[in-house]
Amino acid sequence: MTADHKVPTGDEPGAAPRRRRRSRVLIASGVALACVLAAGGTAAGIAYWHLDNNIKSVDINSALGTDRPSKAIASASASASASASQTPVATGAMNILVLGSDSRSGKSNSALGGGTSSGARSDTAMIVHINNAHTKATVVSIPRDTLVYRPSCPTAGGGTTSAAYSAMFNSAFSVGGAVCAVKTVETLTNVRMDHYIEIDFSGFAKLIDALGGVTVTTTQDIDDDQSHLHLKAGTHHLSGTKALAFARTRHGVGDGSDLGRIKLQQQLIKALLKQVSSADLLTNPAKLYEVAVTATSAITTDTDLDSLSELMSLGSSLREIGSDNLTAITMPVTTAPSDSNRVVATSAATKVWKALRNDTALPKS
Repeated sequence: MTADHKVPTGDEPGAAPRRRRRSRVLIASGVALACVLAAGGTAAGIAYWHLDNNIKSVDINSALGTDRPSKAIASASASASASASQTPVATGAMNILVLGSDSRSGKSNSALGGGTSSGARSDTAMIVHINNAHTKATVVSIPRDTLVYRPSCPTAGGGTTSAAYSAMFNSAFSVGGAVCAVKTVETLTNVRMDHYIEIDFSGFAKLIDALGGVTVTTTQDIDDDQSHLHLKAGTHHLSGTKALAFARTRHGVGDGSDLGRIKLQQQLIKALLKQVSSADLLTNPAKLYEVAVTATSAITTDTDLDSLSELMSLGSSLREIGSDNLTAITMPVTTAPSDSNRVVATSAATKVWKALRNDTALPKS
């Protein structure tokens, strides 16, 4: 078999991340967070306390204050209640902004395609909506080439970034870090982002390897020299490096746009959920621990998710969500009138955001 086995069937200006004590989290990238957290939340007797310093966090709530969309009201019956001896279970509909950043920091990220220049951009952006009952999830991908209004954002030094019209969506993270990314998404959607999770190139690749790789199927050959991915049509079990290339490929599929890459990313998310379910983490303490170490080192979260109790609460509440309970779509867009290489949101996107706010079914396309 080859490395991708064929099978027969930093300092951001928006806010400075800080390391927090108290963490016990298992996370696969994006929506796979749900299953891994659930596994970690139910595993007993494994000592994770020395992982306390791994997770980096950004205090987005303090930075943005009250000038934000309203929070969803949690329902007491949204999920099964926990006993007094268990961690309380998170309830109510929620929205999580998940970013994959092309961070340039560190040799590992540079070797995987992050480049050598300073800073980072949000290479991947997804809004993960968890329904009120915590039985289903909806992922809405935002193309990084979308032209948006980028609001003025607070910086860690007490200043503000400049507002900009027709700015590239992924520029928000570049100029203002996680805080500006969240504010830009909330301005675009009028949907409150309850949580924020970021993972970089190196962390993503290591996490895939810790989970034992991931299996994907492609219906066409992929030959992309820029992402270094070359796959024949068929089913492949990918290593972390190959899975990252799969998530970043755009020139080897479809019309070469970001929309083609998003389809691959959404396919990868569902494959990750299946891999987490089949990884047998609960009965393999050594494997569980390896994933925990990798996961906690790979992510940056908002400060409401960087504690043991919050992460276990979220994970316990999402245990029912698997690939069959996940709907993945791309924000409805059309070619930008000002630039044929860019896109803008359409009126249909407004209906998607309304469905997320009201926790109702997505509109039929």
